[in-house]
Amino acid sequence: MPRSRSSDNAALIRGRHDRDVSPRTVLVVDDEPLIRETVAEALEADGIRVVTAADGREALVRFRDESPDLVLLDLMLPELSGTEVCRIIRRGSGVPIIMLTARDSEVDKIVGLELGADDYVTKPFSLRELQARVRAQLRRVEAAAAPAPAETPPARPPLLVLGSVTIDLAGHRLLREGVALPVKPKAFELLACLVRNAGIVMSRDRLLEQVWGYDYAGETRTVDVHVHWLRSQLEDDPAHPRFLQTVRGAGYVLRLPEG
Repeated sequence: MPRSRSSDNAALIRGRHDRDVSPRTVLVVDDEPLIRETVAEALEADGIRVVTAADGREALVRFRDESPDLVLLDLMLPELSGTEVCRIIRRGSGVPIIMLTARDSEVDKIVGLELGADDYVTKPFSLRELQARVRAQLRRVEAAAAPAPAETPPARPPLLVLGSVTIDLAGHRLLREGVALPVKPKAFELLACLVRNAGIVMSRDRLLEQVWGYDYAGETRTVDVHVHWLRSQLEDDPAHPRFLQTVRGAGYVLRLPEG
């Protein structure tokens, strides 16, 4: 039986080999040459090594060959769409992925989140903001790779019950009536931040700083997309949230049940 294109694409990722590469390599995938060149020039000015691809299939080949530390991935690509490339990469890698999209639809962003994207930048975008987002993601990669100092592990925090959902921060789990729910890593980090600050209104900029590590307060729709996903997991009626509430003009707050 002939192999499918999907199988071939997955093989590209499985074939990616381990080797020493620059600790700061970014793969920029966009079918518009001007965007590729402009973004590459801006990132290289930050001391980042940049490799580029113009379509989805080339992106998978470059990903396998170059072992990038982060991928900037356009949503609309020839050969294979950005969503398909994201899905294939996520089968074998947790490398940060920032989606570049000309669409401003929340649905598109939720789809990207479900596939494993870490962040979104909507075209036209500010190069300064894009650089800040890339720097933040690379800092998190470096921090995760650093050896943790030896210390006595803290006491395991108690479970937090919100309606029919139990939050296990230490175990990095969400449980609905004892059944584990799928967890998106960045969304869970956002939830943990809100739990630690329960009852306190957190602005989008503050959440971007604490959860994503941004040193530039720019577009905050990334926070909104992740909140949308969290509500779909936590709330019985996400359209009328009981726990994760919006405070108009101020941000978000996690309201704990009485008692």
